[in-house]
Amino acid sequence: MAAAALRLGILLLLPPPAAQGVSGQGRSATAAPQPPAGSGPTAPSVRETPDRPTARPTAPGLGLGSSPAPESPPPETPAPPAASPAAAAPEARAGPGPAPVTDVAALCVCDLLVAQCDINCCCDPDCSAADFSLFTTCSVHIVTGDSQLCSQEAAIYSIDVAAHPPERIFKLVDQNNPSIFCIHAANYKQALSFIPPEMPTSQNFDSLLKQFEGVTFSAESDVLLNTESDAQNSSDANETARYEYGVPVQTADAFLRLPAPLVSSQCSDANPAGFLVNQAVKCSRMINVGNCNTTQALSMLFYANSSILAVPKSSQMVNITVQTITIQSLSGTRTLLNSSDVLLLPKYLDDQVCINVVLGVSYSILYTDAGEITAAAVSFALGTINNTMLPIQQSFEITFTQLNTKPVPLSGNPGYVIGLPLRAGFRPPGSGIIQSTDTYGQLTILKSSLNQDCLAVGGVRTPVLFGYNMISGCKLRITANTECQLLANIILNVLKGQNFPEYVASFGNSQAQDVLDWVPITHIQSSEQGLCQIPVSFEIEVKWSKYGSLVNPQAKIVNVSATVITTVLAQTNFGSERTIQITSSVTFIDVSTPAEPGYKAQPTIDAKLPFDFFFPFV
Repeated sequence: MAAAALRLGILLLLPPPAAQGVSGQGRSATAAPQPPAGSGPTAPSVRETPDRPTARPTAPGLGLGSSPAPESPPPETPAPPAASPAAAAPEARAGPGPAPVTDVAALCVCDLLVAQCDINCCCDPDCSAADFSLFTTCSVHIVTGDSQLCSQEAAIYSIDVAAHPPERIFKLVDQNNPSIFCIHAANYKQALSFIPPEMPTSQNFDSLLKQFEGVTFSAESDVLLNTESDAQNSSDANETARYEYGVPVQTADAFLRLPAPLVSSQCSDANPAGFLVNQAVKCSRMINVGNCNTTQALSMLFYANSSILAVPKSSQMVNITVQTITIQSLSGTRTLLNSSDVLLLPKYLDDQVCINVVLGVSYSILYTDAGEITAAAVSFALGTINNTMLPIQQSFEITFTQLNTKPVPLSGNPGYVIGLPLRAGFRPPGSGIIQSTDTYGQLTILKSSLNQDCLAVGGVRTPVLFGYNMISGCKLRITANTECQLLANIILNVLKGQNFPEYVASFGNSQAQDVLDWVPITHIQSSEQGLCQIPVSFEIEVKWSKYGSLVNPQAKIVNVSATVITTVLAQTNFGSERTIQITSSVTFIDVSTPAEPGYKAQPTIDAKLPFDFFFPFV
């Protein structure tokens, strides 16, 4: 009867017959009994968790590989579904990620002995559950496949010493590679393994030519970069679709074209507009004036007669609206039309003149923080041309503005460009930089006028342009009954303006939230001893240096100082007048250190001998 009970307990612990062929290591919740001593290794299950009941050997004195005998038959539990060898292999992930070509559950780098159990090698398939109970730790805790993949499967081994007897724990987990240079998409599946290339012969030459004749190629029919398969594999593709930086802006027919010079100065209409990529280009186009009405690139319809997709691969369209139309004559004068609802097409006149030719296109795209385009507008500059103006020059520009925000003009990317205004702003306590969108609301100086009257030009300012040393001034007439303190405040407001900024951007594209990229303005007071002191000069000194590579150095502002120079106002006779010269200036100083050639350090040989190199002499 005891033998029958023992056999019943063993039968209850046996897995279904289909599960005996599963490859991998470890023990599942329903573990098979160990074979008798001298038999071959068992076939463990693929996954194991420590919190599920397992069968453990209880009979003391059993040797390695002996069959454990449970004290009592365990309760019947539903058998797990049968696992096939194909199911044991890692499944190919949906999306563009390359499928692993290696089963990490079958890898074991510490398995050195043939048909024998290696001590503390938790991934050795020759070890049984009784062997694992004698292990103190795992010499190899984790086994991974290709470390270059962004998402890879890892086999984790450990010993549960709290169990009686200790048992091995085996898990299969998915790990993410934090490196920015990991492989996220692969269109050449064989590149993940060492497969010799197929040598071209007379029989396979045509197939190899068809496979590798293009700029890009794919060796498999199931290329993971196929956008159609991505949309099918993702059930919520429409919900998560959005534009990302640099992705071409899609339209109903293809993509939004922004002509640009590619190889030469000639315009290429195949240049796509990238999302969030602000561009401003100029190119030339050689045309036949007599056929101007049939050339698409000269018509407004070519740039506005299309609809932009709100998100990629969506059915929601955003129409391009015409915002402004400017007409340019043969002499170069421009006139803004009162209405932009008209369609002006190129027209050839009898005197070899073509009117309504597109000379400039400016797109303005409005988007949300979720990467969705909500509005699109375009402004045109139409002109009149003749044969003497060939080839014509066209300008194209596109800007992206986030919804509920105002665009702030940049002065370089990243370094300052000579001739562009210095970007300045204020910083309230506990906040970022607040910058005005108006060019004249930033760092400015007094602008000279014809009458040279300081009190008359109090609100006339001119922006400080990078790299331009400027000086301006005015004259102030004062009398003997003028109050000194009131006069000093008036002159100081004339020199500094109403809202003089506190910070200046180090680079031309410094962001307002990056406070460390902004340089505070240092205020210096230079005065003389006396009772009545009035400011007579306001000097702004900007120190900048060349930053980055010597091949393409970028201009970076390192220090800005504003100095107010005052003088003592002498008392004048009653009824007499006195004229004082007030000046304001800006000076740019290059403080770049001279470039010095650098050389790499001499290589050092770090040779280390093994500890027993001089054995048995030492």
